[in-house]
Amino acid sequence: MTTRYSLLAGCAAGLAAAAVSHAQEEMPRPDDHAPIGVMGDHNHEAGEFMLSYRYMTMDMAGNAVGSSGVSPDTIATTIPNRFFGMPMQPPTLRVVPTRMAMEMQMLGLMYAPNDRVTLMAMAGHVSKEMDHLTYMGPMGTTVLGGFRTEASGIGDTSLSALIRVHEGERSRLHVNAGVSIPTGATDETGRVLAPTGMTPVLRLPYPMQLGSGSYDLLPGVTYVSFVSDRSSLGLQWRAVLRTSDNDEGYTFGDEHRLTAWYARLISDRLSWSVRFEWFDRGNIDGIDPLIVAPVQTADPGRLGATRSELGFGLNYVSGVHRVAVEYSAPIDQDLEGPQLETDDQLTLGYQLSF
Repeated sequence: MTTRYSLLAGCAAGLAAAAVSHAQEEMPRPDDHAPIGVMGDHNHEAGEFMLSYRYMTMDMAGNAVGSSGVSPDTIATTIPNRFFGMPMQPPTLRVVPTRMAMEMQMLGLMYAPNDRVTLMAMAGHVSKEMDHLTYMGPMGTTVLGGFRTEASGIGDTSLSALIRVHEGERSRLHVNAGVSIPTGATDETGRVLAPTGMTPVLRLPYPMQLGSGSYDLLPGVTYVSFVSDRSSLGLQWRAVLRTSDNDEGYTFGDEHRLTAWYARLISDRLSWSVRFEWFDRGNIDGIDPLIVAPVQTADPGRLGATRSELGFGLNYVSGVHRVAVEYSAPIDQDLEGPQLETDDQLTLGYQLSF
């Protein structure tokens, strides 16, 4: 966490210093683009390209059921194991995740073949790690030990069209229409510590997989209003709608995001923003027969979540270059748990238009 806060502070200081030193030059509005945590927020004029790079980290720690925290000992002694009755499966969850960290690096390309449509492609690399406690035997609160699982590789790829509906002097509206292509793996494995003391290599549970395994629809609508020469408002709805089971026999739950932001110029090059996001994710439909373990993340019925977050960001523009940062953290979570609670997320980004 210290490294992440240092990155945030350093980026903010660098943006502020650059803005002061170049404040007199005429540049595009820094708030012409949404906070960097918002995807597919703007169109381009005919013939324009934009390359983008995003680096995102997310930390999760501690468990909750609904909005109430729950201890590892409570999970290990009271939460039923859906696989109880199968060979070597205890009656309660005897392996408890305590922390998860995810890093994602995303490359994006936007191109406008005409003034009405902007095409967008995004692909990235995902790294995940999860720490666990394993309890000894089928009951009790004796901890046998801890272990970490890791997975990394290419995630799913998205192709979208941003279709301009309205473009005025002070406002704009476009429709987001896309598809997610299952380029991320759904068969990642790792070595685990079982309550028996054995250390088998198993297929990792659903949150540790790198992709959905299915072709998913990516609809959305984005509205932006420039309420003054120095401030703007934005509103966006985006969704991930699953279309079919993957090759492993299950479908991730649909996702919906509703976000609203306010941005204000500090100078002609630098703006700050505050953003609210509401997120909802359904449970998994179906089950992978190779994901069987006395751990909450192996249960398809314990992955649904509703979360509200608040984010703060900076956007800096210098000609064709844009640099941005945003830090966000939940203000409310309702988890079909036990699940790990989200702590915070940091996004850094660079955009080049030509």
